Parts: sequence; C-alpha cells; structure tokens
Amino acid sequence: MAHRLRTAFKHGHRATAALGASAAAASTAAAVTLLSDDVVHPIEIDWEHMGLFSSYDCAALRRGFHVYRQVCATCHSIERIHYRELVGVTHTTDELIEMASEVDVLDGPNDEGEMFERPGKLTDPLPSPYANEEAGRAANGGALPPDLSLMVKARHAGQDYVFSLLTGYCDPPAGKPMMTGLYYNPYFPGGAIAMPPPLSDGGIEYEDGTPGTISQQAKDVTEFLNWCAEPEADERKKQAGQYITVIAFAALMSGYYKRLKWAPYKTRAISYLPKP
Repeated sequence: MAHRLRTAFKHGHRATAALGASAAAASTAAAVTLLSDDVVHPIEIDWEHMGLFSSYDCAALRRGFHVYRQVCATCHSIERIHYRELVGVTHTTDELIEMASEVDVLDGPNDEGEMFERPGKLTDPLPSPYANEEAGRAANGGALPPDLSLMVKARHAGQDYVFSLLTGYCDPPAGKPMMTGLYYNPYFPGGAIAMPPPLSDGGIEYEDGTPGTISQQAKDVTEFLNWCAEPEADERKKQAGQYITVIAFAALMSGYYKRLKWAPYKTRAISYLPKP
C-alpha cells in the first residue's frame, strides 16, 4: 500500500512538472507572438468623458469639429451626422444654419425632372468631399478614404488608436523600406500608411485661443469622432441613473411589502393538541 502511494505521488509530481513545463512553453510562445506583432499597441489614455458621471466637453467638441472641417474633411466624410444634430453641442442654431448654407447640395428632381443645386440646410448631412466612391478612389491612387462616422467603434482600442495614429508619425527605423507614397506609422498595421501626416503644430488656430499643438488637435478631433459614433452617450448615462433610482426604489418597496404581508405568518406559533 505504501509503495502504491509513493508511486502515485511520484507520477503526480511528474504530471505536475509536465504541466508546469507546458504552461511555461505556452507563455513563452505567447510572449514571442506578442513581440512579433507588426504594430505598436495604442497608448492608453484616461478620457474624461468616459466616466460614469462624466459628459462630453462641448468646448473640445467644437474644437474637434473645427479640426475636422479644416483638415479631415478634405478626404474623409461623416455621412451619419447631420447639421441639426450639432445644435447645442458644438454650435448654435444660427451658426449652423449659416454654415450649412455655404454648401451647395444636389437635390431633386424638380417638376421638370431635372436635378438642381440648393443651399444646404440643417436637415442635410455633413458634406462628403467626393461625389461618389469612384471619385474618391481616383483622387487617392485607388484607396478610398473611409467614412469617419463610426471609426472609433470600428477600430480596436477606439479612441486610443485614433489618437495614437494621428500623433505617431515618425521616421522609419533602419532596415524598414518604405514604398513611394507611403508613410511610416508604428500604430498602423504593417507600419506603412498612405495617409500623410495630417496634423502639424500651429496648423489650426482655435477660436478660444487654445494652443494648436499636434496632441491638442488629435485629442479634440478624437473626442469629436467619439461623439459622432455615440452622440447619445450623455443621454444614455442620464437614463441609466434614472433607471437605477427607480429599480432601487422598487426593490425597497418590494422588500417592505413582503415583510408586511409575511410578518403575521412568520411570527405565529402553531400548537397541536392531543385528541380528547
């Protein structure tokens, strides 16, 4: 019996050692896999508007929309956002009416069956830089600049990725050849991106006097793009607070009602008398 126990313990130690070796090999393989990635992981940033009780900074959204109009709108569109949705968020109604009227929108057909151009209005979406996808590809060497409406949700790490990409342009390391027309960005898969560095220090002059550094522009436009992807985020947080309050009140009332109704049954004593 003792020999069997010693044998079992011996085999158990061997199994444990084998399991430990397997785990070490797996962790080594995982480390090698992570180190062999062709992309640098985005910087983790503590965004203020992501807190449970935080909201978007309207001043930052206004600056971010300014960066989008001056820089990003030359190639990228935001087709899911209309001028009316920006009212009270980035600009006033009068400012957006004037802004929309500066754009000529193709509309129609009219009574004669012909298309015509008219000044933009609040119900129109933000204008696209190209008339169609073919025009966008022709203007960018066959690559179509993506729409930015849901870009924050469409990329891993969301806002962190967008911010890191905008601020991550640098010279390629030694031994990293770059094709003509491509730029090195370690945060982009493969490191080679066709989009030239869009931001530059002092390239944007803010209305409120905020210094137009690259990091400031990237932060503002990233927060604006996050709002474009989730314009209902602030309202959702408000509703969540209301729902939690109602549910907590309902739980307290249910507990009180349960104790009120069951108290007589739980406190009574039942006695069994013998038959006479």
